[in-house]
Amino acid sequence: MIVNCRGLRTGRLRSGILPTIALVMFSMATGCSQSSPNQGTTSQQSPQAQEAASIPRAQSGKTKVVTTFLPIYLFTKAVAGNVADVEILVPPGTEVHEYQATPENVKAIATANVLVKNGLGLEVFLENTVKNAQNPKLTEIDASKGIKPLNEISPVVKTAQEEKDQEHTQGNPHVWLDPVLAKQQVTNIRDGLIAADPANKATYEANAAAYIKELESLNSEFQQTLQKTPSCTFITFHDAFPYLAKRYNLKQVAVVQIPEDQLSPTDVQNAVNAVKKYKVKALFSEPGVDNKLLSSLSKDLKLTLRPLDSLETGETDPQHYFQAMKANLQTLETACK
Repeated sequence: MIVNCRGLRTGRLRSGILPTIALVMFSMATGCSQSSPNQGTTSQQSPQAQEAASIPRAQSGKTKVVTTFLPIYLFTKAVAGNVADVEILVPPGTEVHEYQATPENVKAIATANVLVKNGLGLEVFLENTVKNAQNPKLTEIDASKGIKPLNEISPVVKTAQEEKDQEHTQGNPHVWLDPVLAKQQVTNIRDGLIAADPANKATYEANAAAYIKELESLNSEFQQTLQKTPSCTFITFHDAFPYLAKRYNLKQVAVVQIPEDQLSPTDVQNAVNAVKKYKVKALFSEPGVDNKLLSSLSKDLKLTLRPLDSLETGETDPQHYFQAMKANLQTLETACK
């Protein structure tokens, strides 16, 4: 089944379709499952890449690692610590689903030893960018390797005519928002870095173990907290949370799409009807998104508009993941009381 990722984002940096409103019903938390780790894969040599083949490591002498966007950067930086230089291609807060690569991105990949991506079809810009970089010694790490993707898990109700969206066929890519799947991503990154830079194996293993321990603690906190708020429903304007919902036995019962630039009376009525049907308690937008239509809709629904973070923007300290996720948990707990 096809998941439309463009339709999953808010209009933070673009106009067009305001993405997805997901209505989610809470019940009791469930246990956890994990996927097997994997190592990164190495790009095949290109006959046009003679110059790139002789590219040295970063000027510091360390392995140069480029990552695609913020969550993958956070995980990679946590594992690499100070023994590798880690960069990010997509600036935090930029629309990753539709990102267009820059010449600086091509140069960064051309001079890198390792490229780490989320995978699951999220980083559409990468394929041509890697080709243009002509770096036959580049090792690519797919952080989502071994993770079974989710497709649409609920009906989609469209409230207005849509423009044609970019489609991804590999399932919903937002796996990093499930702390257990985040552990798998960290494991994949660790194994890929060890394969590319075995001299620092001990450091990568120690750093990954410490970060994974924090992820396990976060998972326990989510389990214990969400057990206290059964049968809670909410709406979000970014369909980024199906993995989180599945992990803690939350149930997404519907998806409603509305346009960003204007709301017709029919759009509003369809959204209001969906909310009333599922007796929704809370309405969530993304941090930093100032959308008057969302605010107006929340007033019509007599719901408080609260922030729920997809971690595609924020600080570059690896600890930001835990700060943002704990803030999300607190928001969910407060809204669902």
